[in-house]
Amino acid sequence: MNYRIDNLQYCNWSREIFEINREAGLDAIHVTVVYHEDYDEFLNRVKEWDELFNKNNDLIFLGKSYEDITKAQKENKTAVFFGFQNCSPIEDDINLVEKVHQFGCRFMQLTYNNQSLLATGCYEKNDSGVTNFGREVIKEMNRVGIVIDMSHSAEQSTLDAIDLSEKPIAITHANPSFWHEAKRNKSNTVLKKLAESGGILGLSLYAHHLKDSTNCKLDSFCEMVARTVDIMGSKNVGIGSDLCLNQPDSIVEWMRNGTWAKAKNYGEGSKDKPGFPDQPDWFIDARGFNNIEKGLNKIGFNDEEINNILGNNWFNFYKNIN
Repeated sequence: MNYRIDNLQYCNWSREIFEINREAGLDAIHVTVVYHEDYDEFLNRVKEWDELFNKNNDLIFLGKSYEDITKAQKENKTAVFFGFQNCSPIEDDINLVEKVHQFGCRFMQLTYNNQSLLATGCYEKNDSGVTNFGREVIKEMNRVGIVIDMSHSAEQSTLDAIDLSEKPIAITHANPSFWHEAKRNKSNTVLKKLAESGGILGLSLYAHHLKDSTNCKLDSFCEMVARTVDIMGSKNVGIGSDLCLNQPDSIVEWMRNGTWAKAKNYGEGSKDKPGFPDQPDWFIDARGFNNIEKGLNKIGFNDEEINNILGNNWFNFYKNIN
């Protein structure tokens, strides 16, 4: 059985987008539920999702384990897995790790670009690695079944997390820095260590992470996939598109600044263009999975390798979450 999984989307959710994901054949998506929200605000996001599940129960349901991905495929639906792009909802209380898991959280970044109570973000000048609190939270995340996600983390913090976690970690949405230099794209050192530990990299389709941005060519992306597979192996690479469909540009300010800054500080290489960048024409939305499949085939990947990259690797990774 082959699966299609996009392991990061942050869209302005609507029935239209759920229908697009179904048309794309996505059996599962990992969605960003919070960026900078505290625990109470997270509970409000859960209520909003409860309403979405109720209104679109013919298309989506809350996923909690890999078995729900199989269920989704059988029922022609998409399992939705909750994730955090920051550790804000656990505040400074380690007991909240188990609480957020009970409400469906299955992925949590230790930091979003900046220093957090747990680790250093990729936009900080000094990378002191995972903190004492971060070490304890990693143990607790391992215990309850939440994946450590280091997509927006700095290099030493990411390497620390790989070493400290008893379970494989994920970088759900980033690309290799050898292809495109961006502050949160990842070095070969991180890629190798991630693969050696059984972790997985979700390749991003967000324009600021792509070589030539919106004008990135499919052939270039697929060549990058091939080089990444040479480094990591074909079973440690997936897709985490970072799609932000139909989001108003004002959302960028919340993503970048949260409640910690008054001046606009957009980051992600977008200071001159603070809104969301256009997607490349071959990946306007999740239906672009079909184009990636064709591109990977053209560059020489076999069917098994393609199916692994487009979803089976994430499915196998999900088996180790609980």
